[in-house]
Amino acid sequence: MTSIDSTISRRLIFAISLTAITLVAEVIGGIWSNSLALLSDAGHVFLDLFALLLSLAAIKLAAQPASERHSYGLHRAEVLASLVNGLTVFIMALGILYEGSKRFISPEEVKTVPMLVIAVMGLIANLLAARALHGHAHDDLNVRSAFLHVLGDAAASVGVIAGAVLMRYTGWYQADPLISIAIGLLILTGAGRLLREAVHILMEGVPRGLSVDQVAAHIRGIDGVLDVHHLNLWAVCSHIFALSAHVEIEPSYDGQRSQLLHRIEHELQHGFHITHTTIQFDCSTCGGGPLIKEFNHAERQTACNDHAHA
Repeated sequence: MTSIDSTISRRLIFAISLTAITLVAEVIGGIWSNSLALLSDAGHVFLDLFALLLSLAAIKLAAQPASERHSYGLHRAEVLASLVNGLTVFIMALGILYEGSKRFISPEEVKTVPMLVIAVMGLIANLLAARALHGHAHDDLNVRSAFLHVLGDAAASVGVIAGAVLMRYTGWYQADPLISIAIGLLILTGAGRLLREAVHILMEGVPRGLSVDQVAAHIRGIDGVLDVHHLNLWAVCSHIFALSAHVEIEPSYDGQRSQLLHRIEHELQHGFHITHTTIQFDCSTCGGGPLIKEFNHAERQTACNDHAHA
């Protein structure tokens, strides 16, 4: 593991520790103060704690070597964990919305002072965690995601604080379920996004923010490249993108294939964060093909059967 990864890991562990303490405090404080908003925020903190743990796990998994059984390493474990967590938190959010609607109809008294104290503690912890991550938020996609999660947590804490102050001076206890419903919707949105991204990766979808046409056009713009076809673009996990393609080259570049390959890989890595590439060069006299290769399940099954009978 590089020194940069070690620094990021230490900062993530610091943020995880603060977030875990906040989670425990908000659960205890929510039960003590009878605040559904504080308990709902604890659910939001749990979602963000998982995001921080995923970011740390991604760094640890990246340091693990590939094996004969897992040629990509264990990076997909992050996606499977996201899928399970997304389903769990989605159900949790529905429970928060249900309890919030019930309490809005029949509001209960809330101990606003403990609620306010715990919420302020949570806000301070979130701001400290955000400060620890801010230095690397522009350099690392994982850290940037974790940083945004922590900022979202801080915003939710501000909402809980505002609700506690409002109830303290007005006695309008329906503010508590209203805040919990708002946080529940926030959690529901986050869980839905997590599920959508996990399923998209497992379905070998094109990584978010990229398009096949855009990447193909960029490759075609490199000197020596005539055309691109049979291009496949997918994600191994949230931060590792892969590509395979047939690249038709100009005849004059036939003796410079190694340099041209290096140039294409450099452009893909720095322009699109695509770090795993499989590129096959075709000569200019070879027939081209469609940009996206069509796969036929029936033909694949027939090939497998033929191989089994051979």
